[in-house]
Amino acid sequence: METDGITTPFGRRAMTLGMLASQAIAKSVPPDASVDKWKLYRWLCEARPKLGISDRALSVLNALMSFYPKTDLAGSDGLVVFPSNAQLSLRTHGMAETTLRRHLAALVESGLLTRRDSPNGKRYVRRDPQGAIGEAFGFSLAPLLARAEEIEQLAAEVVAERLLLQRLRERVTLVRRDIAKLIGTALEDGLAGDWMRYEADFRVLVLALPRVPTPEILTPALAALEALRAEIINHLERQVILKKSAGNAGQTERHKQNSKPDSSSDFEPHFESKQGGDAEREQERVAVQHGNGDEKTSGRYSQWPVDVPTTAKGVHPQPANVSDALKPYPLGLVLQACPEIVAFGPGGAISSWRDLMTAAVVVRSMLAVSASAYENACAILGPENAATVIACILERAGHINSAGGYLRDLTRRAERGEFSLGPMLMALTRANEKPVRQVG
Repeated sequence: METDGITTPFGRRAMTLGMLASQAIAKSVPPDASVDKWKLYRWLCEARPKLGISDRALSVLNALMSFYPKTDLAGSDGLVVFPSNAQLSLRTHGMAETTLRRHLAALVESGLLTRRDSPNGKRYVRRDPQGAIGEAFGFSLAPLLARAEEIEQLAAEVVAERLLLQRLRERVTLVRRDIAKLIGTALEDGLAGDWMRYEADFRVLVLALPRVPTPEILTPALAALEALRAEIINHLERQVILKKSAGNAGQTERHKQNSKPDSSSDFEPHFESKQGGDAEREQERVAVQHGNGDEKTSGRYSQWPVDVPTTAKGVHPQPANVSDALKPYPLGLVLQACPEIVAFGPGGAISSWRDLMTAAVVVRSMLAVSASAYENACAILGPENAATVIACILERAGHINSAGGYLRDLTRRAERGEFSLGPMLMALTRANEKPVRQVG
């Protein structure tokens, strides 16, 4: 091996094979090679974990690169910088000299710098009569130029791993949230299933996640969590389908679903039915239309105008089939009147009645409406209309004290033939079309 251009360190510092390899790599730089030094420094900052250098060492390297007069590191130029420790300390914001030496040694050991020590260990330069640099002693930046392509590749790998880890952590967080809320809904509604086992399996998977995760650890953990979520969703979907079949309007036994339709849960206050004449109901309806029917102060739950069919004697007839009087309205109209429920649909969207009914189950639990109240509404109104009513209640949730009691009242009205969804949906549609009043 040729030894021309190979220098050994001054004083008691020993020569290592790593230093020899770094100098050999620096000699292989072609004369036409060049790279923007600050772009290279950004790659170094990204690739720092793979290079095994500290951020303080990088700040020292930044100061050394600032002493190179040109923007591009070129193989045809001398790449030796020769600042004194005092000047380096100034450009590293007053770093102590002992700390400077430690970080300079780390940069040399990592192969990012090579030493070109003078006979007395000082850093200086000899110039020719024209002022051009003839020979310089200090630190050579040639290894940076020689390893520029490698450093760029390492930086790209670090960025890709960071993005992968970020996406894995986001997906794990979403799956954990889904599983926790689905199990909570199932336990609250008393659905059949081994939910305690699901919760135990979920806790085991969550406790196994490390505080400082890596893609290698999160990938199998995410797969296990997604498998558990899929199993829970399949089980819940079977329960929802069974409930939908039990509440189908075509079944004559649907009124037997709940033997106590007026029963109340701990989440809902009990409200007794008021038997009043037509004049009382008409006064209440007119009061609501003129803005005097506030749910927070009124003893009844009327919020939207209702269609009340009457005979000549003022008697409210009971329709032969309640579901015939409450046919489902178009899904597009429901979503136009009740846009708030869309966020609770599967994947944050609603494209079918099944999606709306699934979202209604979630919203029902959020509004503290008991399972018995919702099941009774499905039996009387039909599952599509019950989900529509839940969507309407969500739109006006801030003005309703007891969503469960309100749903029970509307269900009783529908059973007597005194309630229609049309005016409710039209009122919400008009409210959503009103322009927002500007303040100031």
